[in-house]
Amino acid sequence: MRKLVVTEFMSLDGVIEEPAWTAPYWNDDIAQFKDQEQLTSDTLLLGRVTYQGFAAAWPNSTDDGASYMNNVRKYVVSKTLNGVEWNNSILIQDNIVEEIARLKQQDGQGILVYGSSALVQTLIRHDLVDLYRLLVYPVVVGKGKRLFQEGITTTLKLLESQSFRSGVEALIYEPERE
Repeated sequence: MRKLVVTEFMSLDGVIEEPAWTAPYWNDDIAQFKDQEQLTSDTLLLGRVTYQGFAAAWPNSTDDGASYMNNVRKYVVSKTLNGVEWNNSILIQDNIVEEIARLKQQDGQGILVYGSSALVQTLIRHDLVDLYRLLVYPVVVGKGKRLFQEGITTTLKLLESQSFRSGVEALIYEPERE
């Protein structure tokens, strides 16, 4: 069974929305942490907003990671898009939870979820997340979408932590399941 991995940039107060506040902290160590995700994942699962942002930015990019982003299989969850045109993209519009559970049963590496806050809430509510890879930034944003919304309860087991010189903490958790 494949692991579904949620990866997020997060402020100290749990905000994951519009993470432009991460830019001053970016360095080679954080880039290497993010690169590790791609080495163990052969599929992306994206919500509409994240997909549209990535599809606008990556096809013409020469940045590190562009080849991966442009060529990896991408599943896009949206009830409003009529189609997806970015290379190797497939649209999921119906039976979202069942389709994602089916993807997890297929052979392959991990399924990586970048951003996609509304999709992530669905994944959390249906216990589909197998791993959380969080980069926690030393910033308090004060408002915005949070990773764990009100009413969500879960217990996580810390698997790994890493401190970066910039003050960012990498935290890797898995849900504790019975």
